[in-house]
Amino acid sequence: MPKGSPELTASRKEEIVNACEKLYKTMSFKEITIKDIGNVTSFTRTSIYNYFQTKEEIFLALMQREYEHWAEEMSGLASANKSMTADSFADAIAHSLESHEQLLKLLAMNHYDMEENSRPERLTEFKIAYGDSLDAVRVCIRKFFPDIDCERFIFVFFPFLFGVYPYSVATKKQLDAMRDAKMDFKMHSIYEIIHSCVMQLLGGTK
Repeated sequence: MPKGSPELTASRKEEIVNACEKLYKTMSFKEITIKDIGNVTSFTRTSIYNYFQTKEEIFLALMQREYEHWAEEMSGLASANKSMTADSFADAIAHSLESHEQLLKLLAMNHYDMEENSRPERLTEFKIAYGDSLDAVRVCIRKFFPDIDCERFIFVFFPFLFGVYPYSVATKKQLDAMRDAKMDFKMHSIYEIIHSCVMQLLGGTK
């Protein structure tokens, strides 16, 4: 890590993650290179290696940031409401994740390779953010639905999120393939999929 103030280091890392996020909107993970990311920053490409050693570390940092923002929203939901019906909670969490489409897209990637190609300290930072998101949802479930098995909800809901993006967003190539395969399949929105799942996990309790 180069010498410099913590503020400068944080600013540089944020700029790199922002550059990655910008590229990821129009390019795939496979297509994006460290060189591409460097071309979108205000400093030299080689400087990136002072902060992130691999492309996977940059993507992991982007996903970490997404989890941090979503955890804040879930914590705010718990703080702002004394009680919620199943429908109002499902609506809130579905809208929240709908606004974090980037997180759902990242979740659809190969986590094993991403984590294996990141240094232990980077992976630990990510796991802290992921753990905070688990805890934020736990607080909501325990506060609003004390009769629901909280750990069962977590055990089903979080793995479920890994498949939301592919079932709600498809390229023309994928849609054409499904049509040619004569698949009886209908795409649903992120909101619809998540709302339905949460309602089922809560047993439709009002």
